[in-house]
Amino acid sequence: MRRRQFIVCIVGAAAWPIAVGAQQSDRMRRIGVLMQVAESDSVFQGWLASFRDELAKLDWVEGSNLRIDYRWAGGDVTKLPAYAAELVALKPAAIFAATPASVTALHRATDTVPIVFANVNDPIAAGFISNVARPGGNITGFALPERAIYAKRVELLKQLAPGITRIVLIYDPANTTWSTTLAEVEAAGRSFGINASGASVHNAAEIDAAIQAFAREPNGGLIVMGSPSVVAHRDKIIALAARNGLPAVYAFSYFVAEGGLASYGVDNVEGFRGAALYIDRILKGAKPGDLPVQFATKFELIINMKTAKALGLDPPISLLARTDQVIE
Repeated sequence: MRRRQFIVCIVGAAAWPIAVGAQQSDRMRRIGVLMQVAESDSVFQGWLASFRDELAKLDWVEGSNLRIDYRWAGGDVTKLPAYAAELVALKPAAIFAATPASVTALHRATDTVPIVFANVNDPIAAGFISNVARPGGNITGFALPERAIYAKRVELLKQLAPGITRIVLIYDPANTTWSTTLAEVEAAGRSFGINASGASVHNAAEIDAAIQAFAREPNGGLIVMGSPSVVAHRDKIIALAARNGLPAVYAFSYFVAEGGLASYGVDNVEGFRGAALYIDRILKGAKPGDLPVQFATKFELIINMKTAKALGLDPPISLLARTDQVIE
């Protein structure tokens, strides 16, 4: 009798970890992350760290009660549809994406899995939502006020380099709002007596060709659109601008930290943290169609004085006085 009880106890003890494991698995929630840049991109990794930190504050800890499946396209938009399909097939509770091309791929892959975006410009024009206050469907997130901000970037470039008479907008056509952005840059250019044009680029070779061709004429400057394929080759753009003596204004601060002249744009961390808040609400039962799309409210002006001096520029005191960060 005692032997039978002993065997029962041993079997029960052996089964206990399996039962616990099953309970842990039941508590684990799953989300996906689709990034257009390379996994080695330290800037995006930093933003994702903020995203995970915000989730952790809400008691969603990766490896504990949350599993995150990542896909990195390395700046190659052709990989996005396959990666989007892979993430959808995993049946996550939600998927996070941070570029228009990534959201486009997910939008085509599913109309049921909740999608939360950050740093996407004009989501209505892109076809992601039909209404800002009540998006409906399965997509919501945090958007950029891109149209108005490009006029500010043209003004900034003119303040930094008063002698410019030509501007070229460097853009990736995978960004669905490039045409409206170009129209905004052209209109802003006319108000300052500047001739503006656009250069469509997909890769490093096209970036090189476009900037070298533009630099053949004097008094030029660059406005660089923040598309991921452009971001992936930011080191080349910064180097070409310096080599050809072209003042340039960028969408993101990390261009300036890495040697670019100046940037005026949103605080990207704000969008990633906001996306984590929406992921939390979806994990707790909210529908993405009921969560209003929010627009970035925090903007940063950053100037690299070392680069300005190398270009022979002397930013006015009035401009430096309202600069959020001056890199010496």
